[in-house]
Amino acid sequence: MIANTKKISLAFGSMALEPDIPKRNISSIILPSEPEKKEDATFLIKKALENPIKSRRLSEIVSPDSKVAIIVSDVTRPTPTAKLLPPLLDELYLGGTKDENITIVFALGLHRNQTEEESRKLVGEEIYKKIRCIQHDTGRCRRIGVTSRGTPIEIFEDILDADVVIGTGSIEFHYYAGYSGGAKSVLPGVSSRETVITNHKMMIDEKAVSGRIDGPVRQDMEEAAKIFGLDFILNVVLDSKKEIVAAVAGDFIEAHRKGVEVVDSMYKVPVEPADAVIVSCGGFPKDINLFQANKALDNATQAVKEGGSIILVAECAEGIGNQVYECWNRECRSPDEAIERFKKYFEFGGHKTAIIAKISKKFKLYLVSKLSDEQTKSAFFTPMQSVEDALYSVLLENPDAKVHLMPHGGQTLPVRKDN
Repeated sequence: MIANTKKISLAFGSMALEPDIPKRNISSIILPSEPEKKEDATFLIKKALENPIKSRRLSEIVSPDSKVAIIVSDVTRPTPTAKLLPPLLDELYLGGTKDENITIVFALGLHRNQTEEESRKLVGEEIYKKIRCIQHDTGRCRRIGVTSRGTPIEIFEDILDADVVIGTGSIEFHYYAGYSGGAKSVLPGVSSRETVITNHKMMIDEKAVSGRIDGPVRQDMEEAAKIFGLDFILNVVLDSKKEIVAAVAGDFIEAHRKGVEVVDSMYKVPVEPADAVIVSCGGFPKDINLFQANKALDNATQAVKEGGSIILVAECAEGIGNQVYECWNRECRSPDEAIERFKKYFEFGGHKTAIIAKISKKFKLYLVSKLSDEQTKSAFFTPMQSVEDALYSVLLENPDAKVHLMPHGGQTLPVRKDN
């Protein structure tokens, strides 16, 4: 029996599950086409900073008196900020910037505050000691305008007081902003609750999907960043091992688009939809909670026939990850109820319940996680102890089911060949 199975490694938190999958049922393993040979990460970052896209070098933008704000990702993002900052600071020092005039701002958006230990780890011990590091505070934002789509532009006041603002982050698929990175440093990164919610309400538009740059959420973010005046970005593209394979710097739209081209070439994978898909988010921090893990689920929907099954593998060590999401899960007794409620009343967090409700009406959803059965069921998934158990349920109904495997679900975007 064992000879007819294939052992697959699926990241689960900071460890890996290794289920045995019957070979006859495997349709394909959906993998990114990543570069074989990697250049040194610091070299890539320096090269990007020395050759910015549609922008002067940072060292030419700043002066010795410039107050500089560097926006960095929070703990829920895989961006290796500690690797980005040293070359970025060197470039600023080249222009005469002093440490006391630099502020590092953690872009929390509407996420929880970080512990000091998390902040220290993200930027690195040495930088944390010498440069002021603060967390975004939605309660301390000032209005500077309104986008053409009606989103109030309310930005964290510490950012507004800077002369030069630099956004950092990583570019990957995002399930309603199309891609992460670029203008996302500003909105939602350092914006008020009202700004974020007004922008995110557009996620129900059919263009607001993974891998599209022309969706209303992304376009609105970019308009807000333009009005605000985001001066410069440094973004990286990571491979499935979370290592840097590309870096772009410069204009927050033009440089971002160059990064998007790299992401597409690596992570858009043409597939024939199968009967089922087993998808891992790619481990910590992508599966830190169910709120984050849903992104991989969203990508996986593209690889399955309607009526098929999705087995999501996500540790969810921090539970559901959002109180409103948890609340809606408890209160909405059925997928239809969640969808109707969302149409009548947008609430950030509740959008996850509605999105999963919509998906659960098209596919059977199984979840292998550390959540309780009750939490799992209220989120419209069937709880499973292991990948093998979930697959057994699928094969019980259809022994000949063809199954795709997605070990890097948070990064890989299947593109249906039938489209």
